[in-house]
Amino acid sequence: QVQLVESGGGLVRAGDSLRLSCVASGRTFSSYAMGWFRQSPGKEREFVAGIRRSGGSTYYADSAKGRFTVSRDNAKNTVYLQMNSLKPEDTADYYCAAALSNLFGSMWYAPQKYNYWGQGTQVTVSS
Repeated sequence: QVQLVESGGGLVRAGDSLRLSCVASGRTFSSYAMGWFRQSPGKEREFVAGIRRSGGSTYYADSAKGRFTVSRDNAKNTVYLQMNSLKPEDTADYYCAAALSNLFGSMWYAPQKYNYWGQGTQVTVSS
């Protein structure tokens, strides 16, 4: 079992930056591939970014490429999502998720591949 707690959300203006954090407790954090998802009202939860157990490889949705950076610090049991050049369409609840299995290709995008989820942190970007 692992517990995930996100933080760092808030209300910002278009063009601003935010850094989200997700702290894990419980089983060994480095055993998990980690993903960030987001969900806005009336929409399905969508993949934003992912990072392998060692942090050696990262994956991004097209909407995040070039603006967002995912990273992790296994010594601190924490995964981060640095979000730059934020747009109003980035407004959503952001969730971190942990996967026990190795993820490949489109598996990163599938919420059902993740075993544990945080409670989410809200990001609102005004125009």
